[in-house]
Amino acid sequence: MQVVSISSLKGGVGKTSVTTGLASAALAAGIPTLVVDLDPHADASTALGVQPSDKLDIGRMLKNPRKAKIAENVVPSGWISRAATNGSGPTVLDVAVGSAYTGIYDRPDLGKRDLRRLSAVLAGADAYELILVDCPPSLNGLTRMAWSASNKVALVAEPGLFSVAGTERTMRAIQLFRQEFAPNLSPAGIVANRVRSGSSEHAFRLAEMQAMFGDLLLAPHIPEQANWQQIQGAAHSVHHWPGDSAKAAAGLYDSLLENLMAANKTSRSRVAR
Repeated sequence: MQVVSISSLKGGVGKTSVTTGLASAALAAGIPTLVVDLDPHADASTALGVQPSDKLDIGRMLKNPRKAKIAENVVPSGWISRAATNGSGPTVLDVAVGSAYTGIYDRPDLGKRDLRRLSAVLAGADAYELILVDCPPSLNGLTRMAWSASNKVALVAEPGLFSVAGTERTMRAIQLFRQEFAPNLSPAGIVANRVRSGSSEHAFRLAEMQAMFGDLLLAPHIPEQANWQQIQGAAHSVHHWPGDSAKAAAGLYDSLLENLMAANKTSRSRVAR
């Protein structure tokens, strides 16, 4: 089972869009997947078409992690019915629903016991091959809780000055966190998101990122897509949205998921330097 935190210390870079794009690719590939919506805004839950239910959200599961019984409280994504309609085989895409309640843990002073809360919840999630954790855009308690429970961290960055600088800081933060709390954690790589092909600034920053991060910069890059907000607002997966643009984006996420799952020893050795 791979547990991957999708992180960025800068908001507005499309972190949740990358999470849902990877979830869409996993669904299309038939990989049993759980999305943990750890951001108090719960945007991933909305985009995944989750309906309100009487089950525990992730915040309340974190409150009593050893009694949470995550298998009984996850909610199937609303995308599942569309996948079945499109002729897909048996699929699993579940959601640990986000809520504002998780905000009580988004503090900079969490101790080691609190940092293990998500790990304890996910101990009951062994039915999945892939768990994607959508983190808040900060390095407070929830992100560090996610890192404690993860094998890998995928960083999302736009090819802009402040985002690139924030990614470099996040890489250092991962190294320090590994040393103190999570020796098995490694960076899965960096996803360049919302790339504009005609922008000289983006081309410059991508070259800068390649020089800074080498093979940690994952391929392919994800271009800016005009209809992405429409896709998310309709609670659809990109793989089931009509049109050539969505089809091209779906193919990019298929490749990105494959490369993300393959990232291993190289990224670990680089962060340890």
